[in-house]
Amino acid sequence: MRSAKLEANVISFSAGISACEKAAEWEQALSLLRDMREGALDSNVIAYNAGISACEKGGQWQRALSLLGCMRQADIKPNAISYSASILACASVGQWQRALALVRDMVMESAPNIASYSVAVSACEQAAYSRGALPLFSGIGSDACSATRDLFVVAADGGRPKK
Repeated sequence: MRSAKLEANVISFSAGISACEKAAEWEQALSLLRDMREGALDSNVIAYNAGISACEKGGQWQRALSLLGCMRQADIKPNAISYSASILACASVGQWQRALALVRDMVMESAPNIASYSVAVSACEQAAYSRGALPLFSGIGSDACSATRDLFVVAADGGRPKK
């Protein structure tokens, strides 16, 4: 019987990185992303987003931000998912100032979505930083109608966590 030889491609690498993300194996996800680049395969936004999310799940906010920077260096434009995952990575470890800076970058560089704003407001909520939450609504624009009730409640409550 002939043995089949499978060639690694951007799809198989992206799937592997995504699987590592779901298993919270951030080190393996970054290893696959590195192997992908070293193997002369063009990385894509999906692979980077999965890597950023894996770092977020592993509490590796600095590595998540590093991947966001690597995307830009590779001429891969970060999207709302890239930013949301990076914002969440920062927010989950109390780096709310960095999370808010990412929101500003996101608004300037990509099309934010309501989930991105929700993550940023949650970062303010965790830090009890009400002044950071309310200005986020000026950027929501027409998406305000689709915002969740909880998002408005958090901001209206001054960004303070519920007791």
